[in-house]
Amino acid sequence: MSETPWFEAAFRADYLAVYAHRDQASAAGEVAFLVEQGLGGRVLDLCCGQGRHLIAMREAGLDAHGLDLSQELLVRAPRLAGGESTSGRLVRGDQRALPFADASHDAVALLFSSFGYHDDAGDLCVLEEVRRILRPGGLVFLDLMNPARIRASLVPHSQRERKGLLLEETRTLSPDGRRVRKRVVMRRVDGGGERSWHEDVRLYEPGELDAALASAGLTPTARFADFQGAPFGASAERQLVRAEARA
Repeated sequence: MSETPWFEAAFRADYLAVYAHRDQASAAGEVAFLVEQGLGGRVLDLCCGQGRHLIAMREAGLDAHGLDLSQELLVRAPRLAGGESTSGRLVRGDQRALPFADASHDAVALLFSSFGYHDDAGDLCVLEEVRRILRPGGLVFLDLMNPARIRASLVPHSQRERKGLLLEETRTLSPDGRRVRKRVVMRRVDGGGERSWHEDVRLYEPGELDAALASAGLTPTARFADFQGAPFGASAERQLVRAEARA
């Protein structure tokens, strides 16, 4: 039997403890910036997880729905504040085979490093699917890691405790420097067991990402360092890219 892909094994409900600082208040601010940049109409929150951004999109009045592969994360959406707005708007599916009609969306958002999970051919398939469901002139927003910053400031090992859980994280770069890999070990402080998983995400240089977008029929129109619109550079915290679907 083939090994379960890392992104299926990693994104279970307890994964959220690693990123507990990513809350709904921050999601609302990030969505507000995206709306300023043109996010609107019928929107897909692709790889929506437990729906933080989807709820913010709904609260902003957008005709938004979400898709994620993790059933454990999707079922948590109704439990969040405002989660009732996601009723009937959540779909379980793979980002490489979107269950939506051609040209059926005005915008797609891939937030919090939800791109780069596959090999280059698989990642291109994701972008081609995004282009397929976008109407001409529709927008896609990708919120990615900045390779230069990751390589310059990678912390090889860290350990922290939160709400009875001890989280140990080990980080490395692939030999070619194009992927960042993390192993997470989560232990209960009371000795109640542990779980471990790994993450393996492609780092896209701006030029590489622009080329992949162009190959999929998407034209980059802006690149920011954060959700406040700061200019992108080598020290940028994030790589936030807006691209437009070509006719």
